[in-house]
Amino acid sequence: MNKVILMGRLTRDPEVSSSTSGTTFARYSIAVDRRFKREGEPDADFFNCTSFGKQAEFVERYLKKGTKVVVSGRLQNNNYTNKDGQKVYDVRIMVEDVEFAESKNSSSEGSYNSGSQSQGSAAGGNDFLNIPDGLVEELPFS
Repeated sequence: MNKVILMGRLTRDPEVSSSTSGTTFARYSIAVDRRFKREGEPDADFFNCTSFGKQAEFVERYLKKGTKVVVSGRLQNNNYTNKDGQKVYDVRIMVEDVEFAESKNSSSEGSYNSGSQSQGSAAGGNDFLNIPDGLVEELPFS
């Protein structure tokens, strides 16, 4: 089985192109924080990702540098010999699914904050609806 699931932030804006056959593809990389950090070692690993078709169009439209995403897909070797005759080894994530890993406000403000309360919010600042006195007895789940 070849399956990988990663959560990280885009390191740059996606690069979107079309193949000669007309298939749209998006290339981007994500930085995935290491769970255990050792002195002198990097804090994150960087993975190259490729999305195709409608998913590539989604990536182009909605993802940008810094966006936190969860990608799942498969690993694919992309080994080749460069123009200098050196063997280059590359592993790429061929993305099957991509999802946002945080709210839009979260990515721009650092933490989730809706910015406004719904009309039914309690005055105390929580998101629970105030129930008028006398109505509690009529609720079927009280």
